[in-house]
Amino acid sequence: MNLLLFIIILLTSFIIVRIGAIAFELTGLEWSLAKFQSLSCFTGTGFTTKEAELVTGNPQRRRIASVLIVLGHAGLVSLIATFANSLRTDVIMVKFSLPFLDSVIPSQLLPWLNLMAISLVVYIIYKIFTNKKLVGRLTDTLRSHIVKKEIIKPVSFEELLVATGGYGVSSIEIRKNSPILNKTLLESGLRQHDITVLAVERAGEINPNPSADTKIILDDKLICFGRLGDIRNKLCLNKIAGGGD
Repeated sequence: MNLLLFIIILLTSFIIVRIGAIAFELTGLEWSLAKFQSLSCFTGTGFTTKEAELVTGNPQRRRIASVLIVLGHAGLVSLIATFANSLRTDVIMVKFSLPFLDSVIPSQLLPWLNLMAISLVVYIIYKIFTNKKLVGRLTDTLRSHIVKKEIIKPVSFEELLVATGGYGVSSIEIRKNSPILNKTLLESGLRQHDITVLAVERAGEINPNPSADTKIILDDKLICFGRLGDIRNKLCLNKIAGGGD
């Protein structure tokens, strides 16, 4: 029973970390960073100051991190308890009471057999969750469910790199409600807020260092540099003020 409980907790932990990574990704984090942040929060190992700013500076990410930390502590305690109980001599052989059993398998070897069984289970679970096709399907299913239930609302804002003092590089997708849609970079007023457009991605093609008269259209992706808080507040939340109205 303890061994079965250990397996269930371990599987649940893997799924929770994956859900956390999806949730972080939907808030705008790059996928590899989202996975690392989720695992860091769940295991309580922490992350660097620059990466921490990506989480602590966003209310939605703070909530996700808080849930992962609480679940991680509870899961760790449960794993340790069930692991210790799984090493008891009666876990595997509890149902057997044959008189010659002790002569076949000495009782002092039973904990080692239990440990081997646990190691085998951990290896199998590891192989399952490192299978790209299987994990990809699981991730897509979880992501679709999270978005459908509106547990986490996806955003069109992705923070790519954090620099000193809160400055960083961000990718912003232009949607219908964007305040700079159908404006030129000059008309957008981005420079007034110390936001520099490094490149414009359109239909899979990237235009680096675009000119001031570059018009911003629907579905464009702007690669911007500036203070991340300003980009979030003034651009993503439709608070930018500029000429061209």
